[in-house]
Amino acid sequence: MPVQTKKHWQQRLHDVVYESNTIAGKAFDITLLLLIFTSILVVMLDSVEAWHSRYGYIFNILEWVFTFLFTIEYILRLICIKKPWRYVTSFLGMVDLIAIIPSYLSVFFAGANSLLVFRSLRLLRVFRIFKLTNFISEMQFLGAAIRASLKKISIFMSIVLMLVVILGSVMYLVEGRQHGFTSIPESIYWAIVTITTVGYGDISPATPLGKLVASLIMLMGYGIIAVPTGIVTNEMVNAVRNKKLHTETCPVCGRESHDADAKYCKYCGAKL
Repeated sequence: MPVQTKKHWQQRLHDVVYESNTIAGKAFDITLLLLIFTSILVVMLDSVEAWHSRYGYIFNILEWVFTFLFTIEYILRLICIKKPWRYVTSFLGMVDLIAIIPSYLSVFFAGANSLLVFRSLRLLRVFRIFKLTNFISEMQFLGAAIRASLKKISIFMSIVLMLVVILGSVMYLVEGRQHGFTSIPESIYWAIVTITTVGYGDISPATPLGKLVASLIMLMGYGIIAVPTGIVTNEMVNAVRNKKLHTETCPVCGRESHDADAKYCKYCGAKL
């Protein structure tokens, strides 16, 4: 009987912490979401010198409150799954750990030069924002689309790289050193800035032929920017058509991204 009660208690806790299809699960997710946003806001405000000098003590207290709450959340995630080590070594598990470790590490870096180390460690708390992927199931489609697009985008970027090398070399020959194109690498830099439509303006063509070439590169840039967007969009459409995913979390390893008709976890084989 005690074993069955423990399993029932762990299952109920798992439904609250990992799932969002219950009232308690939704409340937990929304509360955690608000805590994450608030903790990031506190870190950002504390980085402002005027706010830090006036409210640094309050910010420090709030940081420890958030660290304590996130520590409890992390422990709950570990005790309600059967194989907690799988969650610890997962991406979101490591992000959760990174979100709480800097506060505890800062205690051991006391001394005359500890302030710099302390501030460097606090920057790691910004990684809390990646925990928002727990609440955005559409990120699964985006991740699948990006992975499927990597080969096409890599080929496309290789072509763009060869193109800017050629165009930069042409502009070096057309404009020359007297117009700011002092070397081929400098000219390639100009070609990249121009073809991406950034246009810093620190280097600009002066000759009619150079301006003509620059105009062609600018027009070419609009088409180049649209290509990666089209590739990713097409893969997103294919992901939605061919492989729908749901956000049910494995009760053993705590991972998501299973197929809609999956009955077993594709990471550890446990029954969903």
